[in-house]
Amino acid sequence: MRTFLRIWSGQTVSQIGSRMTNFGLTLWIWGQTGKATSVSLMVFFSLLPMVFIAPIAGVLVDRWNRKILMLGSDSVAGLSTVVLLILYLTGHLEIWHLYITSAINMTFSQLQTIAFSASISVLVPPEQYSRVSGLRFITNYGASIIGPAFAGVLYYTVKLPGIMAIDLLTLSIGLSTLAMARIPRAAETEAGRESRQNWWTEISYGFHYLRARPSLLALSLTVVTFWFVHDLGGALYAPLVLARSGDSARTLATVSTAAGLGGVTGAIFMSAWGGGKFRRIHPFLIGTIGAGIAKTIFGFGQSLVVWFPAQIFSSFNFPIRGGAIDSIWMSKVEPDIQGRVFAFNQLLEGILTASATLMAGPLADQVFEPAMRPNGSLSGIFGWLVGTGTGSGIAVIYISMALMMIAIGLVGYMLPAVRNVEKIAPDYTIGENTSSIESQIQIPIVPHMELEVINAFSES
Repeated sequence: MRTFLRIWSGQTVSQIGSRMTNFGLTLWIWGQTGKATSVSLMVFFSLLPMVFIAPIAGVLVDRWNRKILMLGSDSVAGLSTVVLLILYLTGHLEIWHLYITSAINMTFSQLQTIAFSASISVLVPPEQYSRVSGLRFITNYGASIIGPAFAGVLYYTVKLPGIMAIDLLTLSIGLSTLAMARIPRAAETEAGRESRQNWWTEISYGFHYLRARPSLLALSLTVVTFWFVHDLGGALYAPLVLARSGDSARTLATVSTAAGLGGVTGAIFMSAWGGGKFRRIHPFLIGTIGAGIAKTIFGFGQSLVVWFPAQIFSSFNFPIRGGAIDSIWMSKVEPDIQGRVFAFNQLLEGILTASATLMAGPLADQVFEPAMRPNGSLSGIFGWLVGTGTGSGIAVIYISMALMMIAIGLVGYMLPAVRNVEKIAPDYTIGENTSSIESQIQIPIVPHMELEVINAFSES
């Protein structure tokens, strides 16, 4: 766990700075346009590269040094922040600049994410997968607490340049901790040897791997369908809160902090629990249903009285369902081909979620918002539930997507291929010609060491 924790701690600090900048840029865009489409387009352009880069990234991760890929990706993120800072200070920053930098950042962030995910199985033993996944959620949700909370206050004092400067400082910490870490190469497996062919074969390998394992393919489709409906609603999350709170940055920051608190709690729970003796598909599907219920309640809310507890409960479910699904994938897929399989999953997710975010803004601004105005075509149907003021149309979309999330969890239980995936798909095994994880790491693995780690690093 030692090497993983070194990388994880630095990435956690770096993520806080990134969340601060993202929050500040969201406020800046909303202040410039007041349109949900403008905000959702930034999300769209950040997701679009997933469609093109994911297959190539998977091959690179399995072929090249994963540490170098992660260092290079983080460096590009820092460079793009510097460019935006210069544009802002010289008075030349335009919204389309953010779309371009979002696309560039996500291209390399995708590479970094796949490289880090594929490195976990060579850094920690299999019994720690669920706990490690919980710690990664701690990074995400811890940043969701601290980043927006700081940015919501600093946006009115040090403005956007000060927030970006903090982002660059935290990035330097992440780069230095990663530079000092040693990430060993994955041991070669039979599947890995068979997959080493030409570039096109390797790019499409993730698809062929899952097609030959229908249960894992069904699980993948369940996951990406969930993210489609989640992100269609999620692209409207900030516009919904801002529209119904009088453009209050502090309210949006408070709701984001609630998301972090719920995620922290869920991640600590998952890290300490580790999944127990239950089949891991159960926390995944139950967490999916729980998140949908919470988001439905959130959509009906019009103030922090409802938003704050609903967001806590919603975010609590994501580390649980995420830790469970990550553990399933890491235990079923051989380490030296995980890059390509994970990349294929992200390719599917990228296609669907990019489509969702592209649809979200126009649906809100041109269809549902006008229809939910007083005397609008939908106001008589939904007005008694969500009102007819600004943001009511966005609320209708958000609630509809949340209800579909519940349906996806229920359908997952109805499909034997998904419900019984852990019985149908066997865990990978290390063959005679491969070395074990312990021998690769060259660090003694102490039983129950992770409990001390959780006590020392428990957060989001």
